[in-house]
Amino acid sequence: MAASICTEVSSEPREYPKRPWSAVGGIVFKGDDVLLVRSVKGAIRGRWTLPGGAQDVGETILETAIREVREETGIEIAPVGIVTAVDSLWHDEAGKPKYHYTIVEVLAEWRSGELVAGDDAEAAEWIAPERIASLNLWSETVRVIELARQIRKRR
Repeated sequence: MAASICTEVSSEPREYPKRPWSAVGGIVFKGDDVLLVRSVKGAIRGRWTLPGGAQDVGETILETAIREVREETGIEIAPVGIVTAVDSLWHDEAGKPKYHYTIVEVLAEWRSGELVAGDDAEAAEWIAPERIASLNLWSETVRVIELARQIRKRR
């Protein structure tokens, strides 16, 4: 039963959706460096961002984070918890919502593996804190990375 539901959900369009897509982003740290990928899909094609993607039916938020990071980078992570949720909403020239994702951002620590750009990424890198400002990231990405850093300091 779950397989047919999953197929049905995944056949819904990402462009001009009827409802927001549920997605999960991974804010993954290795020491002080954060993991970023350069996307090959959708509205953020060619831009640096956090690894992540759509949640599958029957998959928990933390399972989605683990799977998406593995698919995009080849590494294994240990999720710590949820940092926040953000809306990624992109409009077309007429003002109609073209993409809409509700993204649950998960803090995680690198566990093992070497970075290899995977299915939705053309590149994957560990980024030192001082490089963040030079990458022209979406302001929400910068904000959630900083929130995650603050949570890590309190642990």
